Amino acid sequence: MYDALTDGSALQGLKVLDLGQMIAGPFCAAIMADMGADVIKVESPSGDLSRNSLPKVNGESTYYANFNRSKRGITLNLKSEQGKEALRKLITTADVLIENFRPGVMERLGFSYEECTKLNPSLIYASVSGFGQKGDYASLACFDPIAQAMSGLMSVTGPIGGPNIRCGASIGDIMAGQNALIAILAALHYRSLTGEGQYIDIALTDACIVALSSLNAVYNTTGRVPGPHGNSFDATAPGNTYRTKDGVISISAGQVREWPKFVKVLHHEEWLDDPRFSVVEKRVENRDLLDHLIEETTLQYTTSDLIDQLRAVGLPCAPINSIEDVANDPHFRDERKMFVDIDHPVIGKVRITNQGIKMTKTNPYVRSSSPVLSQDTDAVLSELGYSAEEIQDMRTNGAV
Repeated sequence: MYDALTDGSALQGLKVLDLGQMIAGPFCAAIMADMGADVIKVESPSGDLSRNSLPKVNGESTYYANFNRSKRGITLNLKSEQGKEALRKLITTADVLIENFRPGVMERLGFSYEECTKLNPSLIYASVSGFGQKGDYASLACFDPIAQAMSGLMSVTGPIGGPNIRCGASIGDIMAGQNALIAILAALHYRSLTGEGQYIDIALTDACIVALSSLNAVYNTTGRVPGPHGNSFDATAPGNTYRTKDGVISISAGQVREWPKFVKVLHHEEWLDDPRFSVVEKRVENRDLLDHLIEETTLQYTTSDLIDQLRAVGLPCAPINSIEDVANDPHFRDERKMFVDIDHPVIGKVRITNQGIKMTKTNPYVRSSSPVLSQDTDAVLSELGYSAEEIQDMRTNGAV
């Protein structure tokens, strides 16, 4: 169903200016580029900060390549008047502008939302920051670990009774980028009805707080402050990781329909009548004992054998896959096509992570590699009406 490399272009005809750096803004723009928008990556002559991020091949960052595929790339020195004028011309032709500088930077450069809408009243302008555009924290520096800490996410991650631990992936950045995309698509629909653009304010910390919705409910309902639960659930039991003969397995079997099936697979039907485990409230209260008894049983099985038996009755379970396991799993690699190879002019052939979006008529796809620094500067400026002599003058003056 999703086999074609070029399935469609849901956002064809849209022009997007990506002034973002690192992950959140560029990730949002990359999804739009994969969906067919003409995304122009606007960088300073020194480049996006993520160009210095590891790993690198032949001096080029594959980290940058992952979040900037399918885009065209230009450089503009926004501290020079020539560079500013070129960006103004780009803004007059754009549908969307995405930036994730610290609040105040775009205003100081002369490209606040208010200034940009004077150039293009229908512009949709999305700002992604750590804490939002206003408030006591707005001016503070923020990267993903800071967002995880400030939002409370880090306070519930880690082993029971152990240290607080950051989620290993930059989920604050990714969720903020997705929130920005949702808002942009909604704003585009609103504009199609009214002709009006609007401003979008997305924060990494907000995204992390929303991810905590189920645990926020615990505090807001009961006053109890959730803490780290390791791999178990705060709201139900059993649900944890358990050792087997040859590894570790993750099992979720705390729901009303799952619990009887689970105890039958483990041949412990007596637990159904045990007052310590009969209802979810008791299973949560006696979680430590229950997990101990479960692991005594799971240690008698190999991981694959236990997974086969649990899946046979429809119970949620999984091995603890490594990154390597996932990358080579036929379901993710071939069926879901979660990884894709690109040909980069410097790196060569490199595999990056694909979109997690599947559509039957306009399936997004990676259209090109990320641009090398300033790759499309001449072409984009020519489209704006600059002559070859004017472009060379800009280059001589350090404007690009």
